[in-house]
Amino acid sequence: MTSGSDAFQVDLRGLVELLSRHLYSSPRVYLRELLQNGVDAITARRALDAGAPARVLLRPLDDGGLEVHDTGVGLTAGEARDLLATIGRSSKRDAGPADPADPLGPGFGGGREEFLGQFGIGLLSAFMVADEIDLVSRSARDPEAAPVRWRGYADGRYELTELDPADPSAPEGAGSVVRLRPLRDAEHWLEPDTVAALAADFGGLLPVDVSVEVRLDDGGTVRRRLSGGELPWRAPHADDAERARALAAYCERTLGFTPLAHIDLDLPVAGLTGVAFVLPAAVAPTTAAHHRVSLKRMLLGTGVESLLPEWAFFVRCVVDASALRPTASREGLFEDDVLFATREALGEQVRAWTLDTLAEPSPLARSFLSTHHLAVRALAVQDDAMLDLAARVLPFETTVGTRTLADLAEPAEGEAPARVLWTTSVEEYRRVAAVAAAQGLPVLNAGYVYDADLLARVARRRPRWRLAPVAPGDLEAVLGEVEPLRELEVTDALAALGDDLADQDCDVQLRVFSPSEVPAMLLTDRDGEHARQARAAAAPVGDVTDVWGAVLAGLTGPVRARRLVLNDANPTVRALLAAGDAPVRAAGARSLYVTALLASGRPLAGAEAGLLDDALRTLLERALPEPRPTETRTAEPRTTETRTTETEDDAR
Repeated sequence: MTSGSDAFQVDLRGLVELLSRHLYSSPRVYLRELLQNGVDAITARRALDAGAPARVLLRPLDDGGLEVHDTGVGLTAGEARDLLATIGRSSKRDAGPADPADPLGPGFGGGREEFLGQFGIGLLSAFMVADEIDLVSRSARDPEAAPVRWRGYADGRYELTELDPADPSAPEGAGSVVRLRPLRDAEHWLEPDTVAALAADFGGLLPVDVSVEVRLDDGGTVRRRLSGGELPWRAPHADDAERARALAAYCERTLGFTPLAHIDLDLPVAGLTGVAFVLPAAVAPTTAAHHRVSLKRMLLGTGVESLLPEWAFFVRCVVDASALRPTASREGLFEDDVLFATREALGEQVRAWTLDTLAEPSPLARSFLSTHHLAVRALAVQDDAMLDLAARVLPFETTVGTRTLADLAEPAEGEAPARVLWTTSVEEYRRVAAVAAAQGLPVLNAGYVYDADLLARVARRRPRWRLAPVAPGDLEAVLGEVEPLRELEVTDALAALGDDLADQDCDVQLRVFSPSEVPAMLLTDRDGEHARQARAAAAPVGDVTDVWGAVLAGLTGPVRARRLVLNDANPTVRALLAAGDAPVRAAGARSLYVTALLASGRPLAGAEAGLLDDALRTLLERALPEPRPTETRTAEPRTTETRTTETEDDAR
């Protein structure tokens, strides 16, 4: 028997701190690393003997520790020294074919794609929950070699010892046994229920027998298997309906929601299979999509991002792959060409399902479109096939009701295509909707996310549909001119109103339009609005004038960004124009201006709220009578009535 004692050439405490705080997201991954090492050892042994047993047994110990026993290839003393005394060294380090001259032997050092682990630090992750790791191993490659014990401590020491072949602490056959003694305040990570739950989560899909030893009330023990069986999406079923129900139940258990539908994923070049579940409720496009990903059936993580293109935010995937590379923490996917190609290929499969589903009317198509129309819009912005489909199935808010683009723009047989306008903001749509609807002018609300870009792409792709953004001249065409005599009659009043609103960069015009209940409409010129913002930026601050502000001031002209179009068919407007009181007329103009702003749904700025307050105060002062002066009365002295008593009368 030989023994030796050496020290790590690194600060092991610092390394454990690095693992726990900066590499791994939680100490829970220690069990995944131990399972992974066991499965890799079994894979290496089966390269030598295809009929070798494939078992990993988890056994809780009486002192609160944990024992992990695998039937893998095991280690000799030389292999243990090479692998366990060098931090970061991995038995799976070689990406190419095995080298016959490798001291570790063929089938162990080469062919990294056959193994789960790749970084050689998995065993050390157990120091996040244990202050001592005891590894006893017997080699399958060299049956005559003595069992070896490697014992590591959290303070940086380790011991490597060759044991007697009959030592009871060594496994009976080839394989390894890892025993952990719990770290103080980390005992809960080694409790039997926690171990079983972690093993089922991480290793539930593994093709090897992962079992946990359960102690019975009578003191006996039984083994409960946690893994094995077919992948859920590859399990046989009687028919498609039964399979859909089984996958929905699996989604409920695994992801926590009942899917609207499922999409089969299959990418042989990446060794990837799985299923994408369509979310039952809408989510924001900025919501991060977290997927459940396994590599070679070992769970990589439940919150893996970047598996699908950004537009596919409406699905959550459960997949297993063999060709994708994990990050160092093995909790995410490494961004390389393989992942890029996989992402595009999976996106194409989700896209094909979406196109097929929406191509024909069905309850699923209607439900999907009403729930995930944003996803359809996001894809249509970058995909011509989806753009053509979206133009026929996506509903839009318009002044003539909810319509698709095809409903609005596709001409009937023998008719010229109608001109369809769209607004680029919700506020602009609300400003013009009532007037456009009364005139029968189709205006579409494209103020929501993706809509303006989508319509611009449709307009370029289908020029005969005559789609265009709203311009001030488009609405002016449906506004009736005022009779010449009436225009002469109110010329001075309109000029005065224009002066009253000049400080708001707003001109005033008089037109006649329907509905008559709308007293005014505010039109915004985009170029004028840009000039207005430039003038605001060019304004001096205090006594200091910004040099760039001066440049902007030289580029901006006196263009007014807004026009308040008064409706001469409205009684309030006619009364305002006839008012002789200048302050009342100015207050009325400002009230109509702010009311038109409010009608667009835009919140008022501080200056605009003050403008409305001043206008209302002026109107109230003119409408209410002058308060009469308060009369002051002088209290008169009270007269006291004196009664004579009978005694006084008698005295008289």
